[in-house]
Amino acid sequence: MERYTQAAALPPEAGAAARNNTGPLVIITLLFFMWGLLTSLNDVLIPHLKAVYTLTYVQAMLVQFCFFGAYLIVSIPAGMLIRRLGYQRGAVTGLVIAALGCALFYPAATSGYGVFLCAFFVLAGGITILQVAANPYVTVLGDPRTASSRLTLTQAFNSLGTTVAPALGGMLILSKGVHSADELARWPAAEQLAYRAMEAASVQGPYLVLAGTLMLLAVLFALARLPKIVDASGDDEQGKFSELFAHKHLVLGTIGIFVYVGGEVSIGSFLINFLENPKIGSMTAAQAASYVSLYWGGAMIGRFIGFAVMRRISPGKALAFNAAASIALIATAALGGGKLAMFAILAVGLCNSIMFPTIFSMALHKLGKQTGQASGLLCMAIVGGALVPFAQGALADTIGVQLSFVVPAACYAFILYFGLKYANLHKT
Repeated sequence: MERYTQAAALPPEAGAAARNNTGPLVIITLLFFMWGLLTSLNDVLIPHLKAVYTLTYVQAMLVQFCFFGAYLIVSIPAGMLIRRLGYQRGAVTGLVIAALGCALFYPAATSGYGVFLCAFFVLAGGITILQVAANPYVTVLGDPRTASSRLTLTQAFNSLGTTVAPALGGMLILSKGVHSADELARWPAAEQLAYRAMEAASVQGPYLVLAGTLMLLAVLFALARLPKIVDASGDDEQGKFSELFAHKHLVLGTIGIFVYVGGEVSIGSFLINFLENPKIGSMTAAQAASYVSLYWGGAMIGRFIGFAVMRRISPGKALAFNAAASIALIATAALGGGKLAMFAILAVGLCNSIMFPTIFSMALHKLGKQTGQASGLLCMAIVGGALVPFAQGALADTIGVQLSFVVPAACYAFILYFGLKYANLHKT
């Protein structure tokens, strides 16, 4: 995802060599859209699979555990694969593996929850390879002086994907609704099994379409005429990996990325169940899914606001302000009720907008030749998206969904500390 990527360092001549790149840029922009779409669809599938298989919240959060765990497990092998195959072939490989992950949803519907988890891991593994390989092309496809505007455009389409996915998934997957565990308990065992199989099968069509779309993009990417990307520096110029931990702002920034991604993903994962609560929104799952789009859409709008505001305010201060606002909003949602609690938690998406790139850039401040290795360390911290929802799930099973939002609130408390500690970092 941007959602969670950083463009590689590239030689300046690479961008100058690219010409007539509108077609390839369109393909890559579509990739960013698909990353956002596929990641945000998890927020729809989690409550759906939870209801179909009568899972606890901890068991349901295994979806995010498998999905974001792939970032930690696959990232290093992905880099090795791309050095062997090259960036373009690496991107095609990532697309094919992601398509295979989507296709696995078809047999998963008749095989059980474990196969779904396997499919999520394969899908995320393909996305991880794809991001490592394809993201640098945004920089080289055109004039280096306009690279930032191209990155902004692709990130906007990534955000569009995260915004569209919940509403789309609500219509395609959640529209029929799912009977509660108490209702199913009164049915004969054979009817329960048949019903669960039918509901699980509702994901087959949408994910087969996604698999076909990814394969089409793989073909287009393979046929596209793209400039060759060469890494700017070798490992021998970067120093030892252990030396990174001497930079306190990098260490704290790595923790910041971990808790930010974890907090953002955790809130999104629980939104539908939260909005279904009679004391909050009293909605059906399909109705709640459209509101999840507001959460992710707020992040898209907030990026444009943040772009203007951060030209006048230091990144650390802006980060601290957004984190403090997030804590206040989550407290309102966790302790309040009705529309106030509902829109408070949705508004956290607006505060999320600037956090990832701001923490990332602050953590990399003045690292020089170690920037590449540090960037890899920060990307590995995205595993927070696997672990924090798991922690909130354990708490939700104990004290309920509403009060379990104390977990992401604690995540934003650390981000507040990081922002205040390095409020003037870029002035030093």
